[in-house]
Amino acid sequence: MTHQQLIATLKKKEYKPMYLLHGNESYFIDKIIQYFENQVLSEAEKGFNFTVLYGKETNFSTVTDVARRYPMMAERQVVILKEAQQMRDIIKLEAYAKQPTPTTILVICYKHKKLDGRTNFAKALKKNGVIFESKKLYDNQIPEWIITYLQDKKYQISPDACRLVSDFLGTDLSKISNELDKLLLNVPEGTKITPKHVEDNIGISKDYNVFELQNAFGKGDVLKANRIANYFAANPRDNPMPLVIGALYNYFSKIYICQFLRNSPDDAWVKALKLRSSWFLKDYKQAIRTFNKPKTEKAIAILREYDLKSKGVDRDSTPEGELMREMVWKITNC
Repeated sequence: MTHQQLIATLKKKEYKPMYLLHGNESYFIDKIIQYFENQVLSEAEKGFNFTVLYGKETNFSTVTDVARRYPMMAERQVVILKEAQQMRDIIKLEAYAKQPTPTTILVICYKHKKLDGRTNFAKALKKNGVIFESKKLYDNQIPEWIITYLQDKKYQISPDACRLVSDFLGTDLSKISNELDKLLLNVPEGTKITPKHVEDNIGISKDYNVFELQNAFGKGDVLKANRIANYFAANPRDNPMPLVIGALYNYFSKIYICQFLRNSPDDAWVKALKLRSSWFLKDYKQAIRTFNKPKTEKAIAILREYDLKSKGVDRDSTPEGELMREMVWKITNC
């Protein structure tokens, strides 16, 4: 079940007495919680029938007592337990989960990790309620998510702009959605988002970004790659080394896959690289002419080396900006 499917059941008023929202992606959990907070009860009903508890500040008996209450002048009450992962005795809610109050909707928000599904509490909750696991998206799923997010708001985005956003902002959906929302405030509905829109409204330079660094590597443009490295070194807050290395590792991993696709049809490339279309194939076909298999392996090894150095392993007093320059220089000279 996706978060949209779960919200769709709520819109139909198909409520269950308990919901467990857990997993590593907080964005989807937040969206579901927002619906429970704003749509299930009217403003008049909320006064006596809406309660928010926090795991660090409460215990199972308090949660149980609140959940056992009957609603006042309403069909149901909503009780939201936030930060449930910090509640030490959460599994003691097993008794309540076995016999939940039908006029209460108890929503347990268990972020950044999974609740052990083998516990009797989880089994009882699954029997009498809904368990929603919010999973992190993989890097290759982010562009599709961006496209869908904008389509829902009646916008389109060009492939270059989409890749620019995904490469720069990574996989943090909350961050991506916040930045896109700010961008949409400044462009009319129905607009097709271009790299220029992204540059003007998100602050990503169209000339100095990870996407352009990848292109420079792929084309063997040493001068441009070093220019971008110097820009990154001068602006470390906007271009943190872990983010840059993560994007480049993903890029060179795909180039490595391409080494085995040289004589394959385009649709095989699209499938293997998990691309939405063949738009970027020309870039990858150019890249494997610049980086053969041994060079690609060397580039990946360099990225691993500097990933460890950026985290303090085998690193002297060399500033991060200088590490960035060294890394780019070594990759261009594989």
